[in-house]
Amino acid sequence: MKKKIFQLLLLSTFLVPCKLLAQDNQFSGWAALFHTQRFSQYWGMSFDGQLRSADQFDYLRNVLLRPAVNYYFANNKISALGYAYVTANGRSASGASTFRPESRIWEQFIYNHKISRSATLQHRFRLEQRFLGNTSATANDHYFAQRLRYFARSVIPFKSDSVFKKGPFLALQNEIFVNVQNKNKVNKHFFDQNRAYGAIGFRFSKKFDAEVGYLNQYSKQATTYTVNHVVQTALYTRF
Repeated sequence: MKKKIFQLLLLSTFLVPCKLLAQDNQFSGWAALFHTQRFSQYWGMSFDGQLRSADQFDYLRNVLLRPAVNYYFANNKISALGYAYVTANGRSASGASTFRPESRIWEQFIYNHKISRSATLQHRFRLEQRFLGNTSATANDHYFAQRLRYFARSVIPFKSDSVFKKGPFLALQNEIFVNVQNKNKVNKHFFDQNRAYGAIGFRFSKKFDAEVGYLNQYSKQATTYTVNHVVQTALYTRF
């Protein structure tokens, strides 16, 4: 029991940003759909689509589409190979609209295990090969970089059951990003960003969850820091 409590407390500490020296604060909203589909004992697929606003909800900054093929070593051990397409809309100093596309190939491994009678903890390791496009039709600033991500998420039902089928829950998660290749093109640092998140959700059935929560995105630029305060709504479907 002490070990399980320690694991929960350790995960909760991730909700505190690594540093408190941010020079810029932003406020935005994210909406996400996460879907997994199992075809057989070993094979399946997953997809997530996300919409992310700019600061102060001024405009739609990012659209993210991320499909993958999954291989199940066991019910709690899953590998995946996927692709992601990300749009980055922005504004120049003069107020003109900017656009930068990004394509990614990524590989990941997921391990799930219980930390109490009803609560689970998921570990996800993801390596991304990032192909960032030019920032304009006349620019020549495209580049390639690689990034490693570690994600931990716990779903803690309010009601303790051996199998969580329906009801409210607390979700706690944290993800850290580090640049492992061509960091000078990204932000000149090994550390890229950290995302800490806490949410209240409801499991309507074994196939459908919905949640809403607060996400703290702490990002490192070349010489500054940014803290993005995000209200996130997420839907999870499983078939």
